[in-house]
Amino acid sequence: MKPVTTYLLGTALCLGALPAAAQTVPAPAPAATVHPELWPRANWPYKADPAIEARIADLLKRMTLEEKVGQVVQGDIASLTPEDVKRYHLGSVLNGGNSAPNNDEFAPASEWLKLADRFYEASVDKSGGGVGVPVIWGTDAVHGHSNIVGATLFPHNVGLGAMHDPALMRKIAQATAAEIRATGIEWTFAPTITVPQDLRWGRAYEGYSSDPKLVASYVTQFIEGLQGAPGSTNQLKGPYVLASTKHFLADGGTFGGQDQGDAKISETQLRDIHGTPYVSAINAGVQTVMASFSSWNGEKITGHKGLMTDVLKKRMGFGGFIVSDWNAHGQVAGCTNASCPRAINAGLDMYMAPDSWKPIWENLVAQVKSGEVPMARLDDAVSNILRVKLRAGLFDAGKPSSRPLSGKFDLLGSPEHRAIAREAVAKSLVLLKNNGSLLPIKAGARVLVAGDGADDVARQSGGWTLTWQGTGIDPKYFPGATSIYQGIDAAAKAAGGSAMLSPDGSFTGAKPDAAIVVFGETPYAEFQGDIKTLQLRPELRQPIETMKKLKAQGIPVVAVMLTGRPLFVNAAINAADAFVVAWLPGSEGAGVADVLLKDRSGKAKRDFTGTLSFPWPATADATGPTQFPLGYGLTGASRTVVPTLSEDAKVAEADAGDVFMDKGLPATAWSLEVGGAGTGGNTRITTVPAQSGAGRVKVTATDHGVQEGARRFVVDGSGPAQILLSTQSPVDLTRQTNGDVMLTATMRVDAAPTRPVTLSLRSGPGSGQVALGRLEPLGTGQWKTLGVPLKCFGGNVNMGKVDTPFVLTTDGTMTVSVARVALGTTADVKLSCK
Repeated sequence: MKPVTTYLLGTALCLGALPAAAQTVPAPAPAATVHPELWPRANWPYKADPAIEARIADLLKRMTLEEKVGQVVQGDIASLTPEDVKRYHLGSVLNGGNSAPNNDEFAPASEWLKLADRFYEASVDKSGGGVGVPVIWGTDAVHGHSNIVGATLFPHNVGLGAMHDPALMRKIAQATAAEIRATGIEWTFAPTITVPQDLRWGRAYEGYSSDPKLVASYVTQFIEGLQGAPGSTNQLKGPYVLASTKHFLADGGTFGGQDQGDAKISETQLRDIHGTPYVSAINAGVQTVMASFSSWNGEKITGHKGLMTDVLKKRMGFGGFIVSDWNAHGQVAGCTNASCPRAINAGLDMYMAPDSWKPIWENLVAQVKSGEVPMARLDDAVSNILRVKLRAGLFDAGKPSSRPLSGKFDLLGSPEHRAIAREAVAKSLVLLKNNGSLLPIKAGARVLVAGDGADDVARQSGGWTLTWQGTGIDPKYFPGATSIYQGIDAAAKAAGGSAMLSPDGSFTGAKPDAAIVVFGETPYAEFQGDIKTLQLRPELRQPIETMKKLKAQGIPVVAVMLTGRPLFVNAAINAADAFVVAWLPGSEGAGVADVLLKDRSGKAKRDFTGTLSFPWPATADATGPTQFPLGYGLTGASRTVVPTLSEDAKVAEADAGDVFMDKGLPATAWSLEVGGAGTGGNTRITTVPAQSGAGRVKVTATDHGVQEGARRFVVDGSGPAQILLSTQSPVDLTRQTNGDVMLTATMRVDAAPTRPVTLSLRSGPGSGQVALGRLEPLGTGQWKTLGVPLKCFGGNVNMGKVDTPFVLTTDGTMTVSVARVALGTTADVKLSCK
């Protein structure tokens, strides 16, 4: 689920803003056939309640068409007001990954509760007519109540899967539910019960395991922890919230690990791998299911009647309601963000239409009147939603601030909840190597802590942390949290030793007894995390050189990897004496120290018990062999010696072909940098917001095609400044230069330059330049693709060894956004060589 304005993929035009009649959409494709009789039956635990059914019938009888339509539409709090909820009778609101009260992502918990009251009061206000159905608020509390400053951040699911501890999962869910209730919210879009099969997928860390049986073993405990015992009602009288399993179905089985892609698999695989956890979810009484963005054999799930109605509702017996993902209906054949009767006719009960809620509402009213959407189907969807609300006790719960636990903000990050998270961190660690029995490190040791991830709570928490991508967050927004270094420092001192933080591994004085190097992935979410090969980006591998340097000095090295998925890192495993996978542990970094260091008693607080819930690759090829199998994991007492491993990735560095930057991100093996032209010392941009070292260029995310699909550069004019893409592995563009190929850049000029701009292409010291004036041909405020023939860059460049294909330079002020840089043959604005 996403945070801000969504556009249809492949276009810069927001169709959701157009009237339905003006939209051109593809013709619907035939649905991929399913055979419901082949699917298992589940045991829905809620018996029909005559009192609830009578109340639903009475409400339906009194509701207008407009009220009914309102119940099946959910808008984002960044795109509507409480007044909109009242006027359009909206049944639900959500906060996307970057949405928050007063547009403040770091708003205090009290502001969340105040806004919850305002939405509730607007929904039950009958002064303008209507029956006053209470609104429900959904949030992505996917590893704790992770949108709220000060909340407990539990390990992401990839780490929880390594615990193999369903009972602890219940405690985690109960703690999360309590913290959600403190802010007045009733519904979380969790747990994610995907079964990832390709680790190149950017959401792989949201899955517990590639093994459907392991995933299924967690589902019951987690859902019951959130909702209470199956079959129970009036959750809002207790410390519970509504749960939502996602994403139905096979989001983790898409071809090539592509987010929102297509699962090209048989119905048997669909059922046995991806459908298995849903049996447990339905048996546990999960109240809502989120339909996936993805497709099965070419058919988008959000428009698939066979899967949503015939399988999930009728065959498996699910008795809650189905909600879509963020504007996912707009990707269904024959649909747009503004209009999609096919989705509700296929069995969708609630449209997640964050910024398109109003046109969806207007069009749906018209479609029911015309008969395109049968009134019986609308009534069925509304009944499903009302049934969930009545079971939860929403009609009788009063405003959010009056309910149990509301306003008890001391629950956020409480010692009891942090203790649960710390236990989960320790139990999730997987020890892949411990040659020489280095771990746990002896009491009293002098420990050097190195690596760029050692003292960074945001880095160790990953995506879906305060912001959608989890990037660019000041440490002050993690009150009470403990970085991995802070945990090691406290443990070392308590055991009579010491710890010193040195990211680059340098030190003075006595040689350390051991070094712990923390490295790995930086935060990402959804498609922003899709990769082509199972490797760290080149700029994230520097800590491996630090390990080698320390090892050469005779210092025992412990590698601690932060990652959302197993990756090919044999160079790091070889460089370290001990190798620990910490996954994305969240706010309680001290849980790592609990296992790595001995205390004064001569024992660690906890032993290694975690084992792999995904196989670990032997190469960077996603279809290649396994290095460490599912279930592998050493203990402190293990005497297994891991030999030197092959460092042959078996694939080249991920080659994006003719694409250097896409969706605002540099392609693998390429780096986005900003700095002062001619001054050196460029700053590599790996997360946003960021700025160049001299502060001349500030970088933030903006939208193009998808959320945060571009980067916005504000140049302050204090001196020459540049924006560039570079690589350490030069590319040969000789063939392309001989033709009509252009360097293309999809850009938007947000504030016109005050001084001339140049576009350069470089090979080592050789540089070719093209004058772009003040970007007049691009205008302002519109996305356009600029094309410059490669031959225009002149004879001073070795086109066989291009290492910097894009350098935008000016010494004036300007604000530009860039989404994509690539080679192509067409462009909106094409410059000729002069």
